Amino acid sequence: MALYAVTYRYTDDSAGRDLHRPVHKVFLSELGGRGINMCSGPFGPEDAPGALLLISASSRDEAVACTEDDPFRRHGLVAEVTVREWIPMLGRLAGELA
Repeated sequence: MALYAVTYRYTDDSAGRDLHRPVHKVFLSELGGRGINMCSGPFGPEDAPGALLLISASSRDEAVACTEDDPFRRHGLVAEVTVREWIPMLGRLAGELA
């Protein structure tokens, strides 16, 4: 399995994100329990609204497919999804994520 950095760029609908955040977090936690979502979280308040998800998958297409049922995506709260393979090389978490 490879590791993919999946980024979300959110729409301007912050009220929609607030409404669906609890089920979004459950969805990502369940992916984590299955060893798919290795780590995820939103970008800081000074950045454009969005998030980073580190997804373990066998291909880019599979990484994106793993997020298709995310309530944020199903409810049109994600304007753009990008995916890039990411290879952890150095640092405290590199061994855990590789």
